[in-house]
Amino acid sequence: MKKLIVLYCLIIASAVYSQNTMSVSSPNGELTLNVLVKSGQPIYSVTYKGGIVLEDSPLGLITNEGDFTTNMNFVNSTTGKVEETYNQTKIKQSQVSYKANTLNCLFTNAQEHKIAILFQLSNNNIAFRYEIPSWGDTKVCVVTEEKTGYRFPISTTTFLSPMMKPMTGFARTAPSYESGYEADTPLDKTTSSEGYVFPGLFHLGNKGWVLLSETGVSSLYTASHLSAYKEGLYTVEYPNPKQNNGFGSSGAQISLPGVTPWRTITVGETLKPIVETTIPFDVVKPLYEPSQDYKFGRGSWSWIVWQDNSMNYQDQVKYIDLAAAMKFEYILIDAWWDERIGYEKMKELIQYAKSKNVEVLLWYNSNGSANDAFMTPLNKMNTAIARKKEMKWLKEAGVKGLKVDFFGGDKQETMKLYEDILSDANDYGLMIIFHGATLPRGWERMYPNYVGSEAVLASEMLIFSQDVREKEAYFASLHPFIRNAVGSMEFGGVLLNKYLNKGNQKGQERLTTDSFQLATSVLFQNPVQMFGLTPDNLEDVPAFELDFLKTIPTTWDETVFIDGCPGKYSVIARRKDQKWYVAGINAEKTTKVLKLKLPMLAGQNVVMYNDKVDKETYTTSVKVSKKGESSITIQPNGGFILTN
Repeated sequence: MKKLIVLYCLIIASAVYSQNTMSVSSPNGELTLNVLVKSGQPIYSVTYKGGIVLEDSPLGLITNEGDFTTNMNFVNSTTGKVEETYNQTKIKQSQVSYKANTLNCLFTNAQEHKIAILFQLSNNNIAFRYEIPSWGDTKVCVVTEEKTGYRFPISTTTFLSPMMKPMTGFARTAPSYESGYEADTPLDKTTSSEGYVFPGLFHLGNKGWVLLSETGVSSLYTASHLSAYKEGLYTVEYPNPKQNNGFGSSGAQISLPGVTPWRTITVGETLKPIVETTIPFDVVKPLYEPSQDYKFGRGSWSWIVWQDNSMNYQDQVKYIDLAAAMKFEYILIDAWWDERIGYEKMKELIQYAKSKNVEVLLWYNSNGSANDAFMTPLNKMNTAIARKKEMKWLKEAGVKGLKVDFFGGDKQETMKLYEDILSDANDYGLMIIFHGATLPRGWERMYPNYVGSEAVLASEMLIFSQDVREKEAYFASLHPFIRNAVGSMEFGGVLLNKYLNKGNQKGQERLTTDSFQLATSVLFQNPVQMFGLTPDNLEDVPAFELDFLKTIPTTWDETVFIDGCPGKYSVIARRKDQKWYVAGINAEKTTKVLKLKLPMLAGQNVVMYNDKVDKETYTTSVKVSKKGESSITIQPNGGFILTN
């Protein structure tokens, strides 16, 4: 499944530090990190092409066995290199080559307990983690706080999404990473009391862009987020203790020796390194082997438009027929199926779907005791005994995967639940999608049967909120640069009803064009895509739009940033085999004319999908110049696609 070549050379540093300053640069020498101890506190700074990215920023952990933030002493450092190639079909690039220079700094605290920080610098990325040895007879500890900070130049602006308050929202299921973003906000205005979710995007003006996130979170640690901007910097914060109804520690219980998750920093003069980064996957490893070759693809989904009332045998037959007509691989059958269809009738439905070459995914509630989410199936995924019994039935019935919902927290207890569901599901050959969930942190590579998470203000809110419908294009223009840059995003889009309800005649009017919706099938990346089509669309949508969706891939070999500005517009190119798809959307209120550089399509006649001034979607053939240049007009709330 993967080709792995790892070279790790450790050399005692002699020239990498001077007067307690340690330095390491990326392979091309453009990205540099400096580490030193100042007044007993470890700090680091980052420059890119000589410009300041992060000013002196704090490092350190506080544990129940000692403080590693003050009264620290530098011991030594080692440098090395990491080279690895791997294949990963579920992310934005199928073949990845990772090369990084490393710096491992060893410190002691006031009690002479050791702690190390390992930094890895590739050409546009920094990843670092804390590595904690055992301290004599002490083989376990609890990390209660992390003091890692990010001090940006004062002129920096931000693109951040606030962390939701715990035990709020629907059935007290928050936080679920479903807040919107504020774009281009000054640092001193980012004062949310709960902090901000990963990833966070920062604009250094004409000096470039920075994306902050974390990766490698498993059952062995808690997930974290960014604090509010305080005293000139952001810090890494652990979960609010009130999450999951106050149950479970907000820190991390680890055995020693142990490590923290990786903090990641992606830097670029333009947004290209942000869009194309693979750092969330470069520094993690698969945690188990896949029990089978998992099959990815597209699916139909009745709940998104037809809602709860569609959870009956007859409507699901209609959606199976829709999936078959569209050559989709899957149907997702959502909440209440156990009560309104039943287990025995579900077996019949699964067999009917198989007769149409459509496989079935089923929805489950993750909850047992963490929140008030009441939809069924309930109490089937929260304990090992119930979960394995249910998964045995699912495998025998022929189900291919699950969508598990309503997690609402980032504590280590919840990370264990995510991992347990994934691991058990792999034993039964089941893929897993998470909904109402946290950000995936390297999970595409860590867990072979993981195929995506919501963790975004997704398509369901287009049904429920006029404000979200009005901001649909705005949010869509942000996702390639922030949320979808670090992990698969199960958005559940491509809604072609004019009105987002079963009647499709009035109410909940869709404000974006059909071409915009088609473009998001390329713009948003997830290996299993649930599209919001309805059976009526087979008759009321132009045939060329349906034909496009019948062949659109959901896995990609290459992703390339073309153009864009978060909150205004975005243009991304993705390749599957030798076929390119270039997709763009316009979030502004005026028509936008873009002169795009498309070397991958140079001199070719390509098919274009676009909108007329009256918002009617059309298709035509256009010629890209021999220089690979093309002029494209995008209507407000509109989009386009070019494909060869």
